[in-house]
Amino acid sequence: MEHRHLGRSGLRVPVLSLGTMTFGGRGNFAAVGDTDAGGAARQIDMALDAGVNLVDTADVYSAGLSEEIIGEVLDAGKVRYVGCSNYTGWQLMKAVGVSERHGFERFVSQQIHYSLQAREAEYEIVPAGLDQGVGIMVWSPLAGGLLSGKYRRGEAGPEGSRGLTDWNEPPVRDPDALYDIVDVLLEIAEGRGVSAAQVAIAWLLGRPGVATVVIGARTDEQLADNLAAADLELSDEERARLDEVSAPPLLYPHWHQAKTARDRLGEPELTLLGPHVG
Repeated sequence: MEHRHLGRSGLRVPVLSLGTMTFGGRGNFAAVGDTDAGGAARQIDMALDAGVNLVDTADVYSAGLSEEIIGEVLDAGKVRYVGCSNYTGWQLMKAVGVSERHGFERFVSQQIHYSLQAREAEYEIVPAGLDQGVGIMVWSPLAGGLLSGKYRRGEAGPEGSRGLTDWNEPPVRDPDALYDIVDVLLEIAEGRGVSAAQVAIAWLLGRPGVATVVIGARTDEQLADNLAAADLELSDEERARLDEVSAPPLLYPHWHQAKTARDRLGEPELTLLGPHVG
């Protein structure tokens, strides 16, 4: 498993991390998964065998039960570095500025929602992280399962799945655009003999600033499939197809800067935002 530095810190993390939202199954999280302590131990062992030594959790998962289960499976944990999650670009910059002024520990990471279906982070959040050396940890890389290949145009989703339901995370504002992305994912996946999920995760691993992608699974089989994405190398042509079909529009002031200040801003910053204007 490849390891990357998390931002400007000395911490090296595996390109895939184990997400644990499926642990517990309490309350609304029952729709996501209900992995018990035995299943959690098995999945953590699978992750360790694959070279994954980073486990992601949150106190909201199953009202704390996910953390309790992880506590049963692992003896101790210590805070070595700090990061943020779901900040806007200006909030991240303000936090970094406050830490520098007062000599506080600086954020080394930001955990964000980012996928082929949702590239809004490329407007401000990703560039801010690149500028400040704040590494990106991606949550929900498959857009709540929408990019897994289970959802096809004109077909009902799998029974018990949460995508395109009241779960609504992430929101799908344009179903046709979603299925355009899925169509390309499936074509590439079928041509390579892999799953659509692996292609979607591999695309993320090639995006600027991404240190690790948090993966979770209802079943051991899903986890094994997602872990295999770490070994998938997409071609330039495959990446270009995915970039094009998922490219977000240039919002203001980005379209104006692309027209009037491209020579001063440079191409790397602008290419994060999809097709150029002008």
